[in-house]
Amino acid sequence: MDAIDSKIIKLLQANARITNVELAKANNMAPSSMLDRVRRLEERGVIKGYTTLLDPQKLGVGLEAIVMICLGRHQERSIDTFEDKVRAIPEVRACWHVAGRYDYALLVSVRDIKHLGDLIKHDLSSIPGIEKQETFLTLSTVKEDRGIAIPTPALEKKEA
Repeated sequence: MDAIDSKIIKLLQANARITNVELAKANNMAPSSMLDRVRRLEERGVIKGYTTLLDPQKLGVGLEAIVMICLGRHQERSIDTFEDKVRAIPEVRACWHVAGRYDYALLVSVRDIKHLGDLIKHDLSSIPGIEKQETFLTLSTVKEDRGIAIPTPALEKKEA
C-alpha cells in the first residue's frame, strides 16, 4: 500500500459517502484512475464494505452493555456452537474472542434494562456451554469507533 492508498482509505473512513470525483481531486488524479485504485483496495480486502453510523437513541436503543463470557469447555464443538448462536442474536453488535480471565466479550445494544435482562436470561443463557457471564453497563461513550489508525507509509514519512 502506498501513500495514495493510505490517503484514500483515510478519506473513506472519515466519510464513506465521498464521491469518486472528490477522492480523485483530493489525490490529484483522474476519476477513472481513482476508481481503479478503490476497486483494487476492495478486491484485496483492504476495504471490506461501507457502513452508516446510526444514533441508537433515535432508534429506541437506549442501553449498551459489555457482556463477558466464560465457556465451560474449550473444545472446537462447544466454541463453534457458541459462536454460531451469538451470530444469530441481533442485539449482539460485536463479539470478540479474547485472552485472559474471560473467553469472549460481547457488545450488546438493547432498548432498556428489561430488554437486557431478557437477552441475558433467555438468549444468552440458553446457549450451551456458557459457564459464567458478567455484564457491564456503559454509562457514556467517550470515543466512538471511527475506524483504524492508518499507518503512514515509510515513503510518505521520508518526503515530509
